[in-house]
Amino acid sequence: MKATAPQIRAAMDAPKPETRLYLLHGPDEAGAAELAARLGRAMGSDVERIDIDAKELRSSPGRLADEAASMSLFGGARLIRVTAADEFTVEAFSLLLSAERAGNPVVAIGPGLKTSGKLVKLAIASSAAMAHACYVPEGAGAVQLVQLIGREQGLRIPTDVAQRLAQASNADRAVLSREIEKLALYLDAAPDRPRDADARALDEIGADIGEDGMFGAIEAIVDGRTADIGSELTAASEGMGSTIPLLRSLARRLVTLSELRAEVEAGSSIDDVIEKHRIFFKERGSTARALRRWNASQLARAIDRTRQAERSMMSAASAGEVLAEAECVALTRAAARFRN
Repeated sequence: MKATAPQIRAAMDAPKPETRLYLLHGPDEAGAAELAARLGRAMGSDVERIDIDAKELRSSPGRLADEAASMSLFGGARLIRVTAADEFTVEAFSLLLSAERAGNPVVAIGPGLKTSGKLVKLAIASSAAMAHACYVPEGAGAVQLVQLIGREQGLRIPTDVAQRLAQASNADRAVLSREIEKLALYLDAAPDRPRDADARALDEIGADIGEDGMFGAIEAIVDGRTADIGSELTAASEGMGSTIPLLRSLARRLVTLSELRAEVEAGSSIDDVIEKHRIFFKERGSTARALRRWNASQLARAIDRTRQAERSMMSAASAGEVLAEAECVALTRAAARFRN
């Protein structure tokens, strides 16, 4: 069946034995991963997770049904997760849905799948499957997502605060969930004791370093100044409880440059683009250098890497601040290799 956002979230939080497959498709891979994690949490801390790459199913399509029907080594629950699901795995999922028995749920993430494709149609047509399209929410949709996640944590989030959270996280569901969990913990909120999450509460749990304090580090990264990045990161870290604000500001800077660079590659001159968008006079020089140094594909990769670094920091087993600083240094070195 085709599932809406509320339906898939409810299904993940209380999985039913008759649902064999949860197919999460669409470009919002972070959102799909967050939903898959919800299913794992709902199944308990001792769940045995089996990860299968879609490539394995191309040569061994029967493995998926076999894994779904197998008993856990320790007799507990099992969760089979398939990554990078594509149209070449249709046979494997057909065997899963038509098998005499399954027993263990399968969650499959396919960011490249199309709604009109065979695999999505297979899942929608089956009563034993749920298919949900994951798209990065924008505008009112992003605000609604923030408020929905907030309600699940016992928070009443007004529109202005929801907009701030959506913008700060780039509407990344995984990041949003962690930030809202922190806010709920700070306010001692829960579904049975709801709290109001106002702007003051958000300010109180936020880092106290401003954009100005991070400007030097961000520009060192964008300029490819490898000799300066160490000292700039040290300066930016003073007063910061976390490097997450730095990663978010860097992502916003890269997104802005990406939008400007798209106009340059469409035929506009750098000077005209800077004038058109009324870039602040103190940033005109660095912006012009960045637009000469970076091309659109390089900026796109840097944005992805920056957001992935932030998501990775949210995981329990991550290297934390070291991971973020290492990514900043890696991006600086990459920028140094780009031609002006």
